[in-house]
Amino acid sequence: MKRFLAVLVVLALSLAMASTALAAEKIGVAMPTQSLQRWNQDGANMKEKLEAAGYEVDLQYADNDVARQVSQLENMILGGAKVLVVASIDGSALGTVLATAKEQGIPVIAYDRLIMQTDGVDYYATFDNYMVGTIQGQYIEEKLGLKDGAEGPFNIEFVGGSPDDNNALYFFQGAIDVLKPYMDEGKLVCPSGQVEFEQVATMSWKTETAQARFDNIITANYATGDVTLDAVLCSNDSTAMGVLNALANVGYEEYPIITGQDCDKPNMPYIIEGKQSMSVFKDTRTLAEKVVEMVQAIMEGNEPEVNDTTTYDNGVKVVPSYLCAPVFGDASNYVELLIDSGYYTLEDIGQ
Repeated sequence: MKRFLAVLVVLALSLAMASTALAAEKIGVAMPTQSLQRWNQDGANMKEKLEAAGYEVDLQYADNDVARQVSQLENMILGGAKVLVVASIDGSALGTVLATAKEQGIPVIAYDRLIMQTDGVDYYATFDNYMVGTIQGQYIEEKLGLKDGAEGPFNIEFVGGSPDDNNALYFFQGAIDVLKPYMDEGKLVCPSGQVEFEQVATMSWKTETAQARFDNIITANYATGDVTLDAVLCSNDSTAMGVLNALANVGYEEYPIITGQDCDKPNMPYIIEGKQSMSVFKDTRTLAEKVVEMVQAIMEGNEPEVNDTTTYDNGVKVVPSYLCAPVFGDASNYVELLIDSGYYTLEDIGQ
């Protein structure tokens, strides 16, 4: 009997040790900032799903401080992280720390922002960023009737994303590729003359930065009231909010077409009211689920699923990628898209 009990004790200890070892498998998740709603949601979704899959999660936000993010990643490596999931602040500033990760055999998944100029990134998970801009450009095209022969000219301004975010270029290019033929024909005119990405970029995607620039655009080009602003291509909702604030400050009542991205909570009342025309919805739950699947595949010694092996060249290598599909959202479908799906409650968006 004593021998039998001893065997049971050994088995129990072995199971406990195996369980502890499994629980000790740590995944590092580095997010850029908590100042934008979407990164809070991304981080929370990632942590919840990874923990549900049995992993310990080291989730860190860097407050848009590159040095802090580098330090956080160094600590994740020292802390025994088996995989790093990184939404970079500056996609070209992580080469050294990711070289250390590579030396130690730690796979790296770039999360929704491509990490540039390094071979230390193994996979990229994102939405189809070029398609985001395409959807925005096509919306303006449709609402102005350009595809149906409307001659205009219509006045348009551009508010792009952060120049240190590689995705911002894809968003902008997707829209420009739709709209530029009409600009070349003279059907679309930009009174400010600011049409290059470098001219319209908004550092850190900050609302106040977008607002300050658009205040100046209004003063210089629209203050007399004899020039109508017909459309504003905004790459995301935080920049769209800057434009909305600038227009409200000068008493605009007839709002132009204003695009956005992310269906942020503060923007949804403006979308429902019709002041912001639309937003491109990227369900971060879908992206988080895909990344969890990629992490699990890596941990099991398998190759993660990818669906793009040609598009995302980071300057050193083409990074195997999985692209999730963005979708269009506006006042006509937000209930089905956001409320019925459980992404938000009506209270979340002030309804």
